[in-house]
Amino acid sequence: MSEISRRGDGIAKVDGFVIFVAGTKQGQQARVRVTQVANRFATGQVVDSSGAMGGGMTAESSQESGSEE
Repeated sequence: MSEISRRGDGIAKVDGFVIFVAGTKQGQQARVRVTQVANRFATGQVVDSSGAMGGGMTAESSQESGSEE
């Protein structure tokens, strides 16, 4: 997460697009599932916070993966 929002959610950016992720901290690396998408931002939830991801944060869309949660 690159920073923290006023509400305390972690903020990640993927290609300049902002994703708010509750329960994360600045500097944390996590795999995130995007749960809602708006025009200028998205919200997501952590699916793996092991920190073992060498390349930084990746975003995974539940719509793209076809899962119905």
